[in-house]
Amino acid sequence: MTEKSFDKLQLNPWIIRQCATIGVRSPTPIQTNCIPPILAGRDCIGAAKTGSGKTLAFALPILQKLCEDPYGIFALILTPTRELAFQIADQFAVIGKVMNLRHCVIVGGMDMVVQGKDLARKPHIVVATPGRLADHLESCNTFNFNKLRFLVLDEADRLLGGHFDEQIKTIFQALPKERQNLFFSATITDTLEKLKDVTGKDVFFYEAPAEVATVEQLEQNYVLCPKDVKDAYLVETIRTYRATNDGNILIFTNTCKNCQVLSMTLNEVGFENVALHAMMKQQQRLAALAKFKSNTIKILLATDVASRGLDIPTVQLVINHNIPKIPKEYIHRVGRTARAGRNGKAISLVTPYDIKLLQAIEQHINTKLTEFKLDDSEVGKIFTQISVTKSEAYIKLDEQDFYEKKMINKRKKWMMEGLDPDEEEEKFLKTIKKSKKAKKKKQKNDN
Repeated sequence: MTEKSFDKLQLNPWIIRQCATIGVRSPTPIQTNCIPPILAGRDCIGAAKTGSGKTLAFALPILQKLCEDPYGIFALILTPTRELAFQIADQFAVIGKVMNLRHCVIVGGMDMVVQGKDLARKPHIVVATPGRLADHLESCNTFNFNKLRFLVLDEADRLLGGHFDEQIKTIFQALPKERQNLFFSATITDTLEKLKDVTGKDVFFYEAPAEVATVEQLEQNYVLCPKDVKDAYLVETIRTYRATNDGNILIFTNTCKNCQVLSMTLNEVGFENVALHAMMKQQQRLAALAKFKSNTIKILLATDVASRGLDIPTVQLVINHNIPKIPKEYIHRVGRTARAGRNGKAISLVTPYDIKLLQAIEQHINTKLTEFKLDDSEVGKIFTQISVTKSEAYIKLDEQDFYEKKMINKRKKWMMEGLDPDEEEEKFLKTIKKSKKAKKKKQKNDN
């Protein structure tokens, strides 16, 4: 039965066997619909919920075509985050193991010289984030994409959403006109026209039929809390959940600084966790993810670098410490649990200022969130302890080189935008000074 269902997609027996080794025994709807047209040589746009098997929907046909005519560099997969790049590369490596697949991952935070050597060896598959690949294209000529057969944009809506325009332009100029374009995402409809412009020819389009944008196995709740007591409610939410469940918890927050401070605070009050955000070195990010994936540590605090595509089967609860301003970002975040038919839970901390954002999300996903009941008196008992611990975490963070790193990253960004980093830094520091003065003045008036 297993082989028959995959056989209908004209996949080679060795690919079907490799899928079975990772527990994939029958194709998901997006695989059933997209694999045949990709094998037939058509461009493809695939939109389906997170956890629906999108990576294999493009990896399997690419590997099949590669084994018919193996050469490097055969396929380029672009993705918005480093973590997702490593995850996609792992899936290619597992399926392509029997054909001695060569692949490399080109992302920021890693040694550029080593990456340059990897690219010069002509790997079959290159998985990259746009910024670092554009850097390589602009700084060295030891490799080229002249014979590239496939271009994949994973999380295409994010890649084409404006943040990566310059880098994407640099990359596209280096690609051959004749190639097969594959675009995948969970939320793709708003960039559909843009994608059609990029392909410019007959495109196969598949969108999973769904009235609800999140999966049925996902239980979605909210906790209503005052803005200033949110962190105590976060701790009580974890405590209440932990009383009956030992599953892994992924907590999303809005900024690198918040992520780091909350991580330090939770560690201090007895909830061992690791953090994942853009201000960490890449090796630290990979180490944090490895600890969480292997169940060594069961709580991960992250910014939206972890919201796209990451597949961590052990995640049973997603907590939104802040409500995303864009409903589709909520879909990506909560899609980290209840994947591949498993059950999962999402709890969002909602302040009175977030009601409109919550309503926009409910309208977008066509589902009403239900209240997750907490004991308010318990929150009252821990409020002071959490506030003091968080203040201490802020002081510790100020003593570390966190802000120094932030400034290095900002200067890099300004240089890439063609601005004078010294001028921009001066402006930035003036703004910070101004905001601190305003804060002090407000506190004085309040007192």
